[in-house]
Amino acid sequence: MKPWLLIFSFLLLSSVSTSLNAAKQHAKPKDQFERITPEKAGYSKAVLKQLKAHLEQKQSSAMLILHKGKVVFEWGDLYKKHTIHSIRKSLLSSLLGIAWGEGKVDLNSRLASLDMPEALKGLTKTEKQATVKMVLQSRSGIYLPAAAESQGMKQQKPKRGEHTSGEHFYYNNWDFNFAGYYYEAISGNKLFDAFNRLIAQPIGMQQFQGETTSLSINSEQLDDVVIPNSDGFYMYETNLSAIPAYHFRLSTHDLALYGQLLLNRGKWKGQQIIPEQWIDLSTQPYSVTNQQYNLAYGMLWNVIIPDEHQTEPNAFYHTGTGVHMLGIYPQQDMVMVHRVDTEKQYSFKNYDLYPVIRLMHQAKQSINSNNSSE
Repeated sequence: MKPWLLIFSFLLLSSVSTSLNAAKQHAKPKDQFERITPEKAGYSKAVLKQLKAHLEQKQSSAMLILHKGKVVFEWGDLYKKHTIHSIRKSLLSSLLGIAWGEGKVDLNSRLASLDMPEALKGLTKTEKQATVKMVLQSRSGIYLPAAAESQGMKQQKPKRGEHTSGEHFYYNNWDFNFAGYYYEAISGNKLFDAFNRLIAQPIGMQQFQGETTSLSINSEQLDDVVIPNSDGFYMYETNLSAIPAYHFRLSTHDLALYGQLLLNRGKWKGQQIIPEQWIDLSTQPYSVTNQQYNLAYGMLWNVIIPDEHQTEPNAFYHTGTGVHMLGIYPQQDMVMVHRVDTEKQYSFKNYDLYPVIRLMHQAKQSINSNNSSE
């Protein structure tokens, strides 16, 4: 073959390869959900239009509402990964539930009985009387510095020794971070690998691939941290604690899949992934956190306290800095995910979430109200 022909062939192949890669990068991501019109799902299109306007005005990044596993409302980029912040705790709950179903988690075991010297170093005998269940309820009574604490958490933290184990609820990152450490110790699994293998892959998550890394910083450097472009990362604040915080980055699409798994009582396509009994156990209202709005904390979940006549499972949710939210509402057969791009400057405020929740429920109630009056 002549030299010029070889060069031409090489350039042609390179061009085709580049075009294919570009097409792959710009291809629409795979989506696991069917769509359903608001009318068929019993939602008010007019109220959902108000919801969309609110999301645009307040600069949310995405929102998804599922009705019986089908998308009834979507807005924004469903496939972009963000840090989910405190919703990480609810993902860990399911991993612990799987291990509990395998007999590896003893909720009544006291920290004093655990062979975890690095994590328990410096704890008093009294603090070591906390049980695993108390840790998951955020009632351990262990008030030590912890990675990924907000200023609000630090300001509200009781003094060390102020409460004994099991006596008092305080939203405690020492408990949450230790729960992740505990899971890895008793299961023999790396947390992010386990989530990918046991949950993400079986339910068909698309953007979460289980890629992880670690950050090791001094707490004074927290504001300068650059979030890694991975699916999860351990964050060590070496001057505070030997126990890292574990951060997940998920897309709205994948987080909604996880929510649907929980709405399905832990079952996916005939496979029981999370024990149904664990979901009930972890979403009991152990600590009332807001009596006015009937809110409580369970085990790594916020819970809406049921009324005495309720027969369906409890509604439960978790939020994250920004405000990210995952909500599971069995009575309405609904899952909601709301996201804010907190990996850059954002303007969404905590109080901006209230109209989101109100309009979401109003969209369903408006149709029900109209139907009942006919």
